[in-house]
Amino acid sequence: MKRIIILGSTGSIGTQALEVVDKYPKEFDVVGLVCNSSELILEQIATYSPKYVAVVNGALAEKVRASFPDVEVFEGEEGVCQLAGIKVDLLINGLVGISGLKPTIKAINAGNNIALANKETLVAGGELVMPLAKKMGVEILPVDSEHSAIWQSLTAKNVKRILLTASGGAFRDWTKEQLVEAKACDALKHPNWDMGAKVTIDSATLMNKGLEIIEAMHLFGVDVDDIKVLVHRQSVVHSMVEYADGSVIAQMSYPDMRLPIQIAMLYPQRGDYAFNTYDFIGKNLTFEEADEDRFPCLAIAKYCAKEKGIAPVIMNSANEILVKAYLNNKIKFYDIPYYIRLALDKFYQGQRIESESQIYSVDGKVRSYVLSLIE
Repeated sequence: MKRIIILGSTGSIGTQALEVVDKYPKEFDVVGLVCNSSELILEQIATYSPKYVAVVNGALAEKVRASFPDVEVFEGEEGVCQLAGIKVDLLINGLVGISGLKPTIKAINAGNNIALANKETLVAGGELVMPLAKKMGVEILPVDSEHSAIWQSLTAKNVKRILLTASGGAFRDWTKEQLVEAKACDALKHPNWDMGAKVTIDSATLMNKGLEIIEAMHLFGVDVDDIKVLVHRQSVVHSMVEYADGSVIAQMSYPDMRLPIQIAMLYPQRGDYAFNTYDFIGKNLTFEEADEDRFPCLAIAKYCAKEKGIAPVIMNSANEILVKAYLNNKIKFYDIPYYIRLALDKFYQGQRIESESQIYSVDGKVRSYVLSLIE
């Protein structure tokens, strides 16, 4: 059995990973579960009997200890890192935001292979994470549907470019004038996917696709100029790889995150359970250029991808704060790219990444600055 730890077990990725466990009960031993503050963790512990649990919220951690005296409970963000550092066969990182970086590094240092759904880990820390993984002989397995598609489509050398597909998000048909007053409640109505709030807002601004460009650069060793974003409304083609001879390999499936999660969890084997299938008869698959004028976050992300260094760190930190503010109706849609640009103007002067502590130092300063601007 493959021994696994799931970071963010009560979130969208984590709950779907446990659905995969349910379909392959003889393949997986759930060693550890991690959550922030959801009491769903109590049900998960009762069902999967993990040996270790980490809970960020102190009161809930005490409740877990009282309810499950045989489970070793870690507490707080440091507790999450402690659990991530326990040796297992696979750690699934379904955390949201830069909070996923530190436990990823702990897991790599423990020799754990990573099924990575936390794209901010590579956006902010890819220049440290990927060399460390190579040094430790650890595999980083992509969970995002787009990166899973690229991974599956990389069948040969001589890659010309990656074609990264995007649904376009909830606002893909809105005009620039309409977007000025676009509300978070509208942005959360994603046409194709059921995701967490942060990812869904990033999808609406196309920042999610910008983050995925940076993630793809680190995962597959390509340059930003060799990645093209295509708006694909149907979310059936999850991404494509174009080769030098003009041929294109695509991975297609019904839009269901359980498939790429299953692929990463079972690797190097391939599963035989289909959560959904797609009927191609009578369907049209369309592709469009991404509009960087209506969705400037994509252009900002491409700029940061080219600059590298701490530019993506600044962008990511500002974006995390601004998405929360947008969800709370404190700012407007176009305030997100506006304040990200201000943060880049203030903090970026071409600095390279030298250490993990530098990343967290920059992250803290950017968050404080952006909060001071919007409050």
